[in-house]
Amino acid sequence: MFFNLFRRKPQDEAYLAVDIGTETVKAAVFMIEEKHGVTGEVIGKRAVIKGFGKINHKAGEGALLDIANTLASSQEAIAAASREAQRKPSRLVLGIAGEFIKGSTSTESYSREDHEAKINLSELRNIVHKLEWRAFAESRRKLSEETGYSEIDIKLIHTAVVDVRIDGYKVTNPLGFQGKKVDMSIFNAFAPLTHHGAIHNIAEELGVELLGIISEPYALSHSLEGAEGNLSAILVDVGGGTTDIAVISNGCVVGSRMFAIGGRTFTKRLAVELNISIAEAEKLKFSYTADKLEQKSRKIISDIIESDTEIWLEGVELALSEFRQIEVLPSKILLSGGGAYLPEIKNALNNEKWHKKLHFAHAPQAQFMRPSDIPAVIDETKKIKEREDIMPMALVNAGIELSGEENVMQKTLQKVIGIMKV
Repeated sequence: MFFNLFRRKPQDEAYLAVDIGTETVKAAVFMIEEKHGVTGEVIGKRAVIKGFGKINHKAGEGALLDIANTLASSQEAIAAASREAQRKPSRLVLGIAGEFIKGSTSTESYSREDHEAKINLSELRNIVHKLEWRAFAESRRKLSEETGYSEIDIKLIHTAVVDVRIDGYKVTNPLGFQGKKVDMSIFNAFAPLTHHGAIHNIAEELGVELLGIISEPYALSHSLEGAEGNLSAILVDVGGGTTDIAVISNGCVVGSRMFAIGGRTFTKRLAVELNISIAEAEKLKFSYTADKLEQKSRKIISDIIESDTEIWLEGVELALSEFRQIEVLPSKILLSGGGAYLPEIKNALNNEKWHKKLHFAHAPQAQFMRPSDIPAVIDETKKIKEREDIMPMALVNAGIELSGEENVMQKTLQKVIGIMKV
């Protein structure tokens, strides 16, 4: 088999991916294996999950609402994953999402004065510096308008070069190329100052070297690039407290949006309408999604959920209406997250009416993501579920790239960010 040719990295280092959700923290301890060619060069990598932990937040207040609670839940999930893996991880990939985390990709152009000269490192840094400043300013301005926060109170949390073209031709490393026009697409994710501080406080308190903070919609979209090449799709992750949406066009992340409706919204509605506790409503919801209720009970619950599904769908429509930078939205919708188990979610997305005001070429069709959609990550624990645990796998996939040597574009971008001090 192909994967039998993989060998552990010489240092046998264990890594950690942590997904902090509204209701749960999920932690995965993983190893990275390299495939070597006949002459010893690395020709491929994969990650193998050795331990997995999932912990519900105490008192139901997770994410960044309660730092002490989030930290305690994270440490518990990490301890569980480390025990199962029988390894102590040394480096951390931390995923972030939520309604106040906004990401977008800006494409900026640079005209070279001497288009016959080959691009060297000095010129590349100058190009990246100028284009990132433009992309940063434009993305931050838009976020300020959307959220009402002043531009000074919005901080950069994650940035990545997603596409580079020289005179229209796509390249991965511009060094040594000639050409007149350089087009660069840069993804920037921002958070309000308070959330930015909370994220870094949590990362520091976990006591593991920080390899990177990653926007979760970006991580999810990036994890599919190798599987489907120039993928065009809308990724919809329905979590406990939020729904995260990312749009990918021809393998490039166009941007991400989040809104504060998730699985917990439906649970609360059931609790109110049926006059039961949140815990009872959650159990009832799970029984409903597992098709374990009699027909009469299913009809009652379906009718209750239907009204909130319409509101949720309005959130999806509003989020997608903000992606004006692409002419046509992808018709393929990929669903993940625990909230996606509700049948009304997929049914609503496959309804012919809601998308009429949006720029789709064809009626969108929704399908579920599966762990096998991320082929570079292998789960040895057998605990990864079909939809609800896709995000930790995406973060593990991001760890493969972050653990290796940075490519010239990412290295240059990080130096520029250091100079910008944003």
